[in-house]
Amino acid sequence: MIRQILGEVSVPVANTEVQQVIENPGIVKTYLEKYMPSLISFLVQLVVAIVILLIGIKVIKSVVKIIKKGFDKSRMDAAVASFLANVIKYFLYFILVMALLSGFGVATGSVIAVLGSAGLTVGMALQGSLSNFAGGVLILLMKPFSVGDYIVDGSSGTEGTVKDINLFYTRLLTIDNKMVMIPNGKLADSCITNVSMMDKRMLDLRVTVSYSTDLAFAKSVLESVVTSADTMLRDEPSNVFVSELQDSAIELGARIWVKNEDYWNTKWQLTEEIKTAFDKNNIEIPFPQMDINIQKRSIDSDC
Repeated sequence: MIRQILGEVSVPVANTEVQQVIENPGIVKTYLEKYMPSLISFLVQLVVAIVILLIGIKVIKSVVKIIKKGFDKSRMDAAVASFLANVIKYFLYFILVMALLSGFGVATGSVIAVLGSAGLTVGMALQGSLSNFAGGVLILLMKPFSVGDYIVDGSSGTEGTVKDINLFYTRLLTIDNKMVMIPNGKLADSCITNVSMMDKRMLDLRVTVSYSTDLAFAKSVLESVVTSADTMLRDEPSNVFVSELQDSAIELGARIWVKNEDYWNTKWQLTEEIKTAFDKNNIEIPFPQMDINIQKRSIDSDC
């Protein structure tokens, strides 16, 4: 019914307009003279905008390609290089779109304000994720560690071999074969110890002896043990010394240099050999002792 009514109404209106054009052909000329300049101007702007858009896209692709080549030459991490290249690409596209809208008379300031407020809202909602993302970018840029390094997270005490670094998490494989995922935001804010960064490492050993021990003899035995290690770096200095006078013992120290990969095996081996050598030479290693005195009292009983 509605369609029939609209049809009945629209047909007379159309017929009326056609009748007016037939009776007064100058109306077409008037319309053309009135709107043709604006139409031509719009079409020219549209063609120019399309040309600028095509040229801009081609220029942006060339710029991004040059930037990627520069990142490759700088040996930047692949994830960081890809991320930065995408950021630059989308930023250039944003500038291009804003320039085209401005050419059509659109108030780009209002558009930027709306996008800024929307970005702020999204940023507040994703604060934790953005913190991890920023931490991942910092880690990949500054490179405090790389995949394969053994690191210690100062905030949590977690340590292990780095297996993977992405923009949000870093995965560590612990020595007991557990995979730990640490948020990059926390990792970037903590004190990180990179054990693998240097190719050699100082091995610092400590052992205590009693106050009745001949220190010169004990030091000579300790020195003979630690310097006999096959993994010791002979071109680096070694040292044996009295470290501390404790309440009930004298602490001796020994320092040698070993390759990073030999650190733990050398430490365990020398710790055992020091104990064996001290026992063989009757050098006492004090340990806490407790004396318990039991007093027996006689109980008198009335018979």
